[in-house]
Amino acid sequence: MSGSESVMSGNQSLCTRFTFVAFSSLAELQPVLFVVFLIIYLFTLGGNLIIICLIWVTPSLHMPMYFFLVNLSFLEMSYITSVVPQMLVHLLVDNKTISVGGCAAQMYVFTILGLTECCLLAAMAYDRFVAICYPLHYTLLMGPHVCLKLAAASWTTGVVVESVQTTWIFTLPFCGTGKIQHFFCDIMPVVKMACVDTSHNEIVIFAVSVLFIMSPCFLILCSYVQIFITILTIPSAAGRRKAFSTCSSHILVVSLFYGTALFTYLQPKTAHTPETDKATALMYTVVTPALNPVIYTLRNKDVKEAFQRVTQRILLRQIA
Repeated sequence: MSGSESVMSGNQSLCTRFTFVAFSSLAELQPVLFVVFLIIYLFTLGGNLIIICLIWVTPSLHMPMYFFLVNLSFLEMSYITSVVPQMLVHLLVDNKTISVGGCAAQMYVFTILGLTECCLLAAMAYDRFVAICYPLHYTLLMGPHVCLKLAAASWTTGVVVESVQTTWIFTLPFCGTGKIQHFFCDIMPVVKMACVDTSHNEIVIFAVSVLFIMSPCFLILCSYVQIFITILTIPSAAGRRKAFSTCSSHILVVSLFYGTALFTYLQPKTAHTPETDKATALMYTVVTPALNPVIYTLRNKDVKEAFQRVTQRILLRQIA
């Protein structure tokens, strides 16, 4: 059975496969989009791998801030990989379908990674808070065990909360044409495929989004309020610039991530359109993961210097 398959259940036709129609109106541009997204995907993987390897081989970067950055880079690689490879395949083939089980698997992965990143960004903000507001106690308050616990708590929250929510979503019966106005199995486009009243589901999804997206966001805001207050009390302009420079990369990443997340998951249902959903989804699944390595290599002095040293060593070995 081609396209969206279905089975009969009573008087309704239940979907067993979904069809993505996000790029159906751009048939002539799909080869171009394939090349563009492939380049971005490879750049994202390469950039984040470089950051992980740099931190691994540079002893001066073996600090809590960069431990969290390794986790963030791994998350970004995994997040973009949960969406883009399938999208690339669908840009080249006519049969742009996915089974309901495959759709569930994709949603499990990207929602778990997304919420984990929310929590990890809050842990990174706490690290900057301690480093700037309590520098003399930094090594005590941010020891290896504390960092591991914060990372483990981030991953545990993401796995537990999103596993429950995604399992609950896929208990819904899906019917109709099975055509999803999207390029991957995002939450709201899939919920719209249900053939029952989903108003209560949407309220719960909204409540979960508010609680587990806004709570880390609130902690980040509180951390930076204290950080900015502390920075303003530093007497020298050079000291203030140095303190702020250690936070600037994280602030940019948080702004990109939460800007798209808040717009996507906390806007009213009436504001959702296929066009805005696709545009914001491209931002947080493709663009943001690609920008993170650029932000942390160009704006972070320690990472930039480590990259230059490692590059020089490699070049000297090749010359020798």
